[in-house]
Order: sequence, then structure tokens, then C-alpha cells
Amino acid sequence: MTPFTKQVIAIISSIPEGRVMTYGQIAAHAGSPRAARQVVRILHSMSRKERLPWHRVVNAKGQLSIPDEESRMMQETELVSEGVEFQLDGSIDLKVFGHDPGPDLLHDLTSIKDEDE
Repeated sequence: MTPFTKQVIAIISSIPEGRVMTYGQIAAHAGSPRAARQVVRILHSMSRKERLPWHRVVNAKGQLSIPDEESRMMQETELVSEGVEFQLDGSIDLKVFGHDPGPDLLHDLTSIKDEDE
């Protein structure tokens, strides 16, 4: 597993209940700001195996971006059950429900990167 993948998994795992992060935000915190699509791939391939709270990841507009209607409804239901509110346009206010992992997680991510070098 690459250091970037490990960092992405650690970041997603750290998103608390009732909060969300964007694909791009996760990529940036993992050290590769332009790798939002890679975050999508990691989520798609590793969510079950790593037991990731996949439903807490949204696009840059605060919207659900899963094309499958059933999965989208499941994501919305999970978020609502955690207290996340959707605006009239179907988006989530990232200023209210967005999560910033803070310096402690960033320190932990540095140690993950150092272990792999």
C-alpha cells in the first residue's frame, strides 16, 4: 500500500460522526492536492476492507456524487442519521458540517510517511 493510500485511509477514518470532508480536501491533507480522483478510487476499492465511513465524503460543492441512486440514498440516510442537514438545493453546508482534521492528524500522517521511507 502506498504512503498516499495509507494517509487517505487515516484521514477518512478520522472524520467524526456528523461531519464531512471533500475528496479534494482529503487529497490535499494527504499531500497531493490534485489527487481527488485517486481518493475516489481508494474509497471505491477499500471502503469495505478498511471499514471506512465512506458516506462522510462529498464533492467540493458539498453534494453527494455517487451516480447509483440506491447508494446515494444510503449515503444521505447515513448522514441525516448523524445529524448532517441538507440544504434546499441538496447540498451540505461545508462551513457548518465540514471537518478539518487539525494538526494532530497531520502529525500522525507525517509519521506514516516517515515509516515508509
